[in-house]
Amino acid sequence: MKVALVHDWLTGMRGGERVLEVLCERFPEAELFTLLHVRGSVSPAIERLPIHTSALQRLPGVKHYYRECLPLFPTLIERFDLSRFDLVLSTSHCVAKSAVAAPNAVHICYCLTPMRYAWDQFDAYFGPQRLGRPASAAMRVVMNRLARWDRATATRANRYVAISHYVAGRIRRYYNREATVVYPPVDTDFFHPDPVVPGRGALVVSALVPYKRVDLAIDACRIAGVPLKIVGDGPDRGLLERHAANASGPGKVANAGDTIEFLGRLSDEEVRRLYRGAAVVILPGEEDFGIVPLEAQACGRPVVAYARGGAVETVVPEETGYLVDDASPAAFADAIRRALDRKFDAAAIRRHAERFGRARFGDEMEAVVRETERSW
Repeated sequence: MKVALVHDWLTGMRGGERVLEVLCERFPEAELFTLLHVRGSVSPAIERLPIHTSALQRLPGVKHYYRECLPLFPTLIERFDLSRFDLVLSTSHCVAKSAVAAPNAVHICYCLTPMRYAWDQFDAYFGPQRLGRPASAAMRVVMNRLARWDRATATRANRYVAISHYVAGRIRRYYNREATVVYPPVDTDFFHPDPVVPGRGALVVSALVPYKRVDLAIDACRIAGVPLKIVGDGPDRGLLERHAANASGPGKVANAGDTIEFLGRLSDEEVRRLYRGAAVVILPGEEDFGIVPLEAQACGRPVVAYARGGAVETVVPEETGYLVDDASPAAFADAIRRALDRKFDAAAIRRHAERFGRARFGDEMEAVVRETERSW
């Protein structure tokens, strides 16, 4: 059986790439198709496969502006020749699910989410307050066209697998398709506790993009008087640094900006060390699943998360952390204080996270493939 793996782009090891990594291990003879590959940005398990890229790869310096090429992505993904393959496994949060498989092939899409910016989060990415009215109006035309294409090509996958029940609902709403839920993998062998005594600080590990709501974590930690470390990078970093530097205002601690550190992208080892040393890990945005809370819990650390999206499937209230119903700095500050004052059972938190391990994910995905091949 010839297997093709299709992934939107390879520019770093985030949640989607952790999924892809396990699939590369389970299907070692597969070939990989992706719009863009920044060499050295992903794990050896991914990079050892034959990797086919699109015309995007040939643009000078494209790794710095590939997101601006979004209107080209539908055409580029459709140009991949997958006619040699019996099984296509796409891991998609943008256009990979619309790759064109051979007529007799089986195409299973592991859907990280239907693309947010084309459906329900346009304003967060392209609203007038971010781009100005003329540019926002132009982008709305582009995104409306992209959403129509996204829906029209939803039948190209024979079967959808979703990362959470929350995403399965989005797939049903936007694609009119049902999806099996297989939770993504967490490397619980790598992320594990050690005897270090955590401090009193909070931690955010996140891409710095609008929907992650890192600004909310900054304001909540100011109110709570808790130092905050922020790991990650992205287009909103400058905006967030300016936000953090503005420590004035009622209810905020003096010199709060001095207690907020932007650490940029770090190695997995450095992130693990920070998880272990954090009093609490914060997830302020509405996530489709959210791998960070489970990595933190695998290290025995409690989580304060917004009670929407995938977090309600991964955080057990008052056992592994707190879920916050109100997306306000004051509500998050209150939950952070309660987490700091509560004595959590680190071993119990760890046991909960172990249910989401890599081996479990690989086994469940192989079972989905076998079942789909038998029934198709």
